[in-house]
Amino acid sequence: MKLASVPAAVPIALTQCAKTFRGTRVLEPLDLHIGAGETLVLLGPSGCGKTTTLRMIAGLETPDAGGRIAFGDDDVTALPIEKRQVGMVFQSYALFPNLTVRGNIGYGLKIKRVPAETVRQRVDELLGMMRLTAHADKPIDQLSGGQRQRVALARALAVQPRVLLLDEPLTALDARLRDALRSEMNTLLRELGITTVYVTHDQAEAMELGDRIVVMSAGRIEQIGSPREIYYRPANRTVAQFVGTINRLAGERRDGMLTTTGGAVPLPAGSTHASQAHEIFFRPEDAYLADPAHAQLRGHIESTAFLGERTRLTVGGAAPDALLIDVAGRVELARGTPVGISIAQDALIALS
Repeated sequence: MKLASVPAAVPIALTQCAKTFRGTRVLEPLDLHIGAGETLVLLGPSGCGKTTTLRMIAGLETPDAGGRIAFGDDDVTALPIEKRQVGMVFQSYALFPNLTVRGNIGYGLKIKRVPAETVRQRVDELLGMMRLTAHADKPIDQLSGGQRQRVALARALAVQPRVLLLDEPLTALDARLRDALRSEMNTLLRELGITTVYVTHDQAEAMELGDRIVVMSAGRIEQIGSPREIYYRPANRTVAQFVGTINRLAGERRDGMLTTTGGAVPLPAGSTHASQAHEIFFRPEDAYLADPAHAQLRGHIESTAFLGERTRLTVGGAAPDALLIDVAGRVELARGTPVGISIAQDALIALS
């Protein structure tokens, strides 16, 4: 695939950036470094501060006094969006209904008074990249949701931005199309190598697209890490409960084991604090069914949910809380069936 040229990737640094609206602090002071060419995903529930952070990077919001934003060696804190060389894709796409696909993609270049021949070449290149050549002269209202999303992305890239910013660009699409476009976008961002900040509340998007993920809550950064680090080594309960599904085992510490209602499991390595010793966690896919006579935990089936490639079992009696266990899709177990559950020690998580 021929890719449109982009400027050399630039790192981004936010230093002590906070934001207050009408006397209410919506974003606590944060420090954040985004590597050149990295795709960083801001993940969290509505109101957590992720879009405010993105808008500060874009130049649509200014941080409170003392905050600083730099693109490489350039301090851009006081620069408006039109002087920052950023490309932005909004959730609504914000396309011009009175312009064709070609007109939308080339709009920013015309505003910058780029020569017509350069505009044509650049737009043709992007039309090919986004598989939109056959739709070049169509009005926007004749396109599907997925095609509109690609037009919005092409328009953002047309101005050769130093930074690409995406604010929940797939939210308006149906689930199947969203999955397909997420995969396409992942490939495109890797090949472009442009510094990208992507805002979403969707865990699957964050996991697939992010080189690193910033999990946010209540205006604060809870954890920064790779998708695997965020999922398998969450920093705290907030991260663990927001990213994926997690089970809780509560009980008493005895001789390096956590003893609970249905048996006992080994404490995770390094679980030394009293607060950690009485409560540990694990993911549904990290447990497996075992002979009740030899399993770590014993319980019974409360319900089953067939999910195609897997079946999710709800198991009662093994711990104070019901446990969710994912097993191969062909497993069939009736309600009330006694089951044993075992979990590898390295899959157990101690949380603060």
